[in-house]
Amino acid sequence: MRIDLNPGAQPAPESNRNQATNSGASAAPSGGRALGEDQAQLSGAHIQVQALAAQALQLPELREERVQALRQAVQSGQYQVRPEKIAGSVLAHMIAGSTA
Repeated sequence: MRIDLNPGAQPAPESNRNQATNSGASAAPSGGRALGEDQAQLSGAHIQVQALAAQALQLPELREERVQALRQAVQSGQYQVRPEKIAGSVLAHMIAGSTA
């Protein structure tokens, strides 16, 4: 066994993965990046997410007074629900969801 007492930098052996992905690449790729360096490319989706977040912030908050009024009407038994109206709303929602 031989111990190298020279503390100078030595090239690290490349793995098979790096050799396969860099085949045909020069030893000094453009941009000065070393071989085998991880890279990431982001899609434009983050811009869409930011735009949607901005739109969501512009939406009105819950109408708390309306929610409280409905809650009191339900609890007191004054809120009357017509089954025909519920069925019509459910069908309209299903139809709207199937065309989206």
